[in-house]
Amino acid sequence: MKNLFSLREEEISQALKVISDCHFVIIGGYAVNAYTLPRFSVDCDIVVKDDNELEKIEKALLKCGYRKETQAAEIPYAENFLRYEKRLDTNILVSLDILIYAVADRMSGVKFEADWIFENSTVRILKGKTITEELKLRIINIDALLVMKIISCRSTDIRDVFMMFPYAHDKVWIKSEITRRYDFNDRLAKIIEKVSSQQFKDGLSGVYGYIDQAVFEKHKQALLAFQR
Repeated sequence: MKNLFSLREEEISQALKVISDCHFVIIGGYAVNAYTLPRFSVDCDIVVKDDNELEKIEKALLKCGYRKETQAAEIPYAENFLRYEKRLDTNILVSLDILIYAVADRMSGVKFEADWIFENSTVRILKGKTITEELKLRIINIDALLVMKIISCRSTDIRDVFMMFPYAHDKVWIKSEITRRYDFNDRLAKIIEKVSSQQFKDGLSGVYGYIDQAVFEKHKQALLAFQR
């Protein structure tokens, strides 16, 4: 029998397939999977900037069994969002969050406009731990995703940054985009402190699976070099 994570991931994959002709950008955990070892993500986050596209997505999700959650709890990265949920079984609830016009990090107060997210996105192949079907979808570019996650700097974001950072394309651009929005040194110091702790590697392996020590050191050195 498939585990809960596999069932959730397969359902999200099918939902994304249904709305694949709409204009949106994938961010969050599903975007991370396009650039490094795939990990499970409970929710799927997409950004829209057009009311007509939003309406098309809503209609498609309702048609395939999702319902609008009218009392969704606040999420830490959105001011204006809609959550659609689908219950697959008693213990399996799948959700897709639609972030409208912008993504706002509540902790830092930084806002990323949808235009910036769309400008820094590309059509890529969606990957996952259990997805075998290849879906071509618009996904935020790795450098922009790193900017968002470095500024957010939650534990899950730091793990994702650690895994993605060696594959960044333009680290000067990343630093510039962070600096114009927040204290770059503060964010990087927090990340370095976290990845240098004794518990970090164990927590990382719990999410991404076994990480070879040589690979771990390579990723850690890439971040340390970013300080200089």
